[in-house]
Parts: sequence; structure tokens; C-alpha cells
Amino acid sequence: MSQRPIGFGIWGTGMIAEFHAKALAEIAGVKLVTAYNRSPAKGREFAIKYGIEFAETPEALLANPAVDIVCLCTPSGDHLAPALACAKAGKHVVVEKPLEVTLARCDELTTACAKAGVTVAGILPRRFGAGAVALKAAIETGRFGQLTMAGALIPWWRTQAYYDSAAWRGTFALDGGGALMNQGIHTIDLLLWFLGPPKRVSATAGLVAHGGIEVEDVATGWIEFANGCRATIAGSTACWSTTGFPAEIRIHGTSGSAVLRDDKLTAFEFEKPLPSDAAQVATATEGGGAGANDPKAIGHAWHRANLEEAIVAIRAGRQPTVNGTEGRKAVELILALYQSAQTSGAPVDLPLRADPMLAKLGGKAI
Repeated sequence: MSQRPIGFGIWGTGMIAEFHAKALAEIAGVKLVTAYNRSPAKGREFAIKYGIEFAETPEALLANPAVDIVCLCTPSGDHLAPALACAKAGKHVVVEKPLEVTLARCDELTTACAKAGVTVAGILPRRFGAGAVALKAAIETGRFGQLTMAGALIPWWRTQAYYDSAAWRGTFALDGGGALMNQGIHTIDLLLWFLGPPKRVSATAGLVAHGGIEVEDVATGWIEFANGCRATIAGSTACWSTTGFPAEIRIHGTSGSAVLRDDKLTAFEFEKPLPSDAAQVATATEGGGAGANDPKAIGHAWHRANLEEAIVAIRAGRQPTVNGTEGRKAVELILALYQSAQTSGAPVDLPLRADPMLAKLGGKAI
């Protein structure tokens, strides 16, 4: 693999595959080779657009000797089976968020890949934004003192047409959840990355503005972290706006406070300021949009950085920073919030003792 470009295949050629293809085109030393979609027409259209081969079957994709790594861009609840097939074929896998929609599937996926000796890299690209990196560094160097309070707000909008555009959208089986699992997972992952393991959660959720779907379009709750910090969380796809409101994270401590809106630090204040702090606040994000109103309105710069780090790790024979274990964390927290919502907000302790059976929710609001 070191003597030639690292070859990529893409399994699933829907909207998110476009970001992978664009990102890979900008990374030196890699080549997008082929793609597969269960709809031959969509798969061929994608292949023609990016000048690559179309694999008629999954077996054809996996049998291609030029493919070293496969990006899984299938629906959220259809990551396990393709990942197992990749592991069996000896291909490394890059899995779009969420890793899977249940903890049992997350664990089966990572265990099978580990046994096969292939790497699992997750896609949680907001960790790679300049603002998020600066905030993480400030936390790790203790500039906030004792972390006391935090908040995550995702006031987004999705039209009814968005949910009607594909049969799998808005189902627990293939979407895994709604405003938290599908849209909010990026912000939730950042909250975990910043604050560490959660200890206890409570939540309420419901379906208030869309029809014909099983999942929530609004959810609120609180999280108690092991380090003593308390956080509120609110996520929705029912918050209309002309241009869309950014996802926001607030971090407060005994000696510092910060506000991250998408990937721009709009506040970065400390009891002991540094000369570089003001520049951090003035730095514009490179993300190019974050999908508040339109899931297609997202730049691929964060995906590129996420994929670049995974590629470096695979070349070096080490785990990427966003691996299967990291990808599982946000899924577990979201499932705990869902479990609480199913029981009228009763607190749920973490780690979870059992995997919540989301399929039992059917079409009921939670």
C-alpha cells in the first residue's frame, strides 16, 4: 500500500458520499477507485460524475485489489452488515456517523474489524475545526479551572419534504433516531470530547412538527458528567429560520468561559488571558456551512481533515483519533437520553446496562 496511492471505495452513493468524494480528491496519495450503490442508476451516475468505476455488486467492490479502504455511506442503521463484509475481505473501513444505531451493533462492528486486523475510522468531522481544537486545548491545559456548567443547542430546521425524500428517513430501524441521533450527534460528540464521560442523564422528546416519521423532532434534557460539570442539551429539526441558526456549545468553569457557534469561537474569556485569545475569537471558520437548514449546505473541509487523520493512522499502523471506541460514545449518550425520554424523564445512569430497544417505539412520539 505504501508503494502506490491508497485506494478508496465508497459503499452507498447518497448525499453524504459527495462529501467523501470531494474530500478524497483533495488529499495527496489517495485515489477514489470505485463505488457501489444498490440502485445501479444512482451508482453509475455517481461513478460517471467522479470518473471512477461502478461496482455492480458489493462483492465486486470488495474484490477489487486496488481498494484498501471503504467509506460506508449507507443509512445509519445499515452500517453493520457492510462493515462485516469489509472486515472479511480485509478492507479498512471509514464509517459515517453514527457508528451504528445500537450499542450491540457498534460492538459487533468494532470487534469483527479488530479480529480481522482492519481499522475502523469514524466520521465525526467537527472535532477537526480550528475553533473546536482551540477549545479542546484550553480545556486540557486547565484554563477553565473547575468545569461547572455547559450547554449544547441545535435549533435546526428540516422540511417535511426532507423526511419524505427517502423511505428510511425518520425511521428508528435505519435513521436510529431523529434530531439527536441524526442531526445533533456532531454537537453531542463535541460535548463529550470536551467534558469527558457522562454519569447521568434525563430527557424529554417528542414529534411536534412533522408527520409520517417515527423519530423525534425536538428533545431537551440535562447531563451530569463524571467531573461534576452539569450541562443542558436541546436539539430540534423544527426550528424554522430563513438562513438557519448555528449549533452552539457553551463551556463555563471557575476561571474561564467560551462559546462555540458551529466552529467559530464567539467568546473565549479567561481569568488569566493570553495574547492569542483575541485572535482565536476573530478567526473565521473554514467549515463552509453546517447544515442548519439544508443538509447539503455543508463544506467538506472538516471531512477532509477527518479522512486525512484516518489515512495517516492507517499508514502508520495505529488507531485513528476517531476510532470505533470514540464513535460509540455519542451513540451511548443519545440512547441514554432516549431511554430517559421513554420513561417520562426518569434519570438514566451511564454506562448503560442494557441496549435500549428503539424498534419497540414504533410510530409513537417519545
